[in-house]
Amino acid sequence: MPLIRPFAGLRPLPERAEDVIAPPYDVLNSDEARQRAAGRPWSFLHISRAEIDLPAGTDPFDPAVYARAAENLEKLLAEGVLKRDEQEVYYVYRLTMGEHVQTGLVAVASVAEYDINRIRKHEFTRPVKEDDRVRQIEALNAQTGPVLLAYRSEENIDRLIESATTAPPEYNLAADDGILHTIWVLDDPDVIAQLTAGFDAMKAIYIADGHHRSAAASRVAAARDEAPEAMSRYFLTVIFPHRQMKILDYNRVVKDLNGLSAGELLEQARASFAVVQEDGPVSPARAGEFGMYLGHRWYRLSIHAQRIPSDPVARLDVSLLADNLLEPLLGISDPRTDPRIDFVGGIRGLEGLEERVDSGEMAAAFSMFPTSMEDLMAVADANEVMPPKSTWFEPKLADGLISHVLD
Repeated sequence: MPLIRPFAGLRPLPERAEDVIAPPYDVLNSDEARQRAAGRPWSFLHISRAEIDLPAGTDPFDPAVYARAAENLEKLLAEGVLKRDEQEVYYVYRLTMGEHVQTGLVAVASVAEYDINRIRKHEFTRPVKEDDRVRQIEALNAQTGPVLLAYRSEENIDRLIESATTAPPEYNLAADDGILHTIWVLDDPDVIAQLTAGFDAMKAIYIADGHHRSAAASRVAAARDEAPEAMSRYFLTVIFPHRQMKILDYNRVVKDLNGLSAGELLEQARASFAVVQEDGPVSPARAGEFGMYLGHRWYRLSIHAQRIPSDPVARLDVSLLADNLLEPLLGISDPRTDPRIDFVGGIRGLEGLEERVDSGEMAAAFSMFPTSMEDLMAVADANEVMPPKSTWFEPKLADGLISHVLD
């Protein structure tokens, strides 16, 4: 079976898209989802976060939540807000955030190729989050949150995808965070065939965001054990050329200095870093460089070259900071479980780091240089796993604009 294939998407009527579009299910908590969906009866949050339609405090993993999600989906179908396309097509999805533009292909990807790691991973998954997505898929008989994938840019594939954008778009709307979402239907049989063949010739494609959704799709396919060509053997994706992907910094804040004074931390850090005090906030200009906000002052930390190993995981900036400062000096050995560390997406800016330290909540903050797509792909190609909170992708895909029905 091919690596990717076209499919008959379930999507809103163009005039209802603005009523339906919603943030990804996993970027909001229940209270935030309830607020965002207030006064919006057709918001996809009623499907992706259906606990908002149940009493406050309802466990998001309660069976009643999945049942309500299915009821809400049926309601949108019955009211004609959502409709499934009659033919199998690709879709082209453009995200615009300020000056940044990325254009990718909406397709369904092969679970079998995911299972043999041709669709490559770089993160561990948590069983509880996998279980949640499995229950959601089974309740809806659909995948509603697309997995964000990347492929190594190829001029011919990039050109074929871009060619669809000369036609009028099916949707062109701004979400409430200001991100512009533009989607075209790509139904030319020749272009569809060329894209299918072009992707099938690729050695691998890469999960950027959506490891739990991918793993859940694999589990659902295995449980159903349907024919190889069945739609349950494929999962919903949007695939972008790697050169267009935007990864923001994913910064760190720590609650205490592990018994050290600020001066002692600075002195001990010099064993691994060149340390220079700066007049203002430090946004690292290159890999191997870090900002540290400590005692109302910013410092630029540059890792000594001999401290950079060749291993694709150990050489990541998140690993260099962990291995040379967070663990040996601050005693943070497992950032997945240690309550003394927290993570701040770069979308919040360096001011967000200063605020958390100046308030007394945190003792120090570290600004990071963004992980590159090349580094992510190198880790995935080595069949290794990145440290937690290594990547923060922006802009985010929307939920609700295109879903994948499993039969």
